Amino acid sequence: MKVVKVAARARPVDCRRAKCVALTFDDGPGAYTDALLRHLAAYRAKATFFVVGQNVAANPGIVRRTYAAGHEIGSHTWSHPDLTKLPAAGVRAQLARTDRVVKAAIGVVPRLVRPPYGAVNAAVSRLTGRPMVLWSVDTLDWRHRDSAKVARKAVRSVRPGSVILFHDIHPSTVRAMPRILKALSKRGYRFVTVTRLFNGHPPRTVYSAGLT
Repeated sequence: MKVVKVAARARPVDCRRAKCVALTFDDGPGAYTDALLRHLAAYRAKATFFVVGQNVAANPGIVRRTYAAGHEIGSHTWSHPDLTKLPAAGVRAQLARTDRVVKAAIGVVPRLVRPPYGAVNAAVSRLTGRPMVLWSVDTLDWRHRDSAKVARKAVRSVRPGSVILFHDIHPSTVRAMPRILKALSKRGYRFVTVTRLFNGHPPRTVYSAGLT
């Protein structure tokens, strides 16, 4: 297990007073994650990355760089199945395998879980035992693969307290980020992790499937 040095953090943002938004990225790490990290750094933005365990196993260095830059690492399972269609043992295995590779990369186990496809039920929530993070704004970046459309959706739909869903495995999404960060910065938004959005105490369920 490696001990990752995390960049010194400024005084935490109080999202009860500031206009905060949580940028979240699913399905990585991947070939475009490093470029995304540079865009985020340019705006001193912090984000939450919901990583797929098998991608972490293939790219642990990117996860270490992400965590060291002050971003939050959450679990998106080992191989991205619909957890509601798995037996209890399968759900546990998906989470446990991911926990192990993330801990090997950064020294800590993810505190948050995002269920693939937003598919969650009472049994999955109970087996997970951690906050289940869905979203309030779906950019549909996986469908459009169009930077301009992704940027418009994110900027037009955001509200204070929004959790925005992106996927850092798509180059079009990463190309959209400077436009999104610039536009929202001008409107006074602060870019924080999901945990910071809730001032350190996210609820058991963060938003519900189907919200846009």
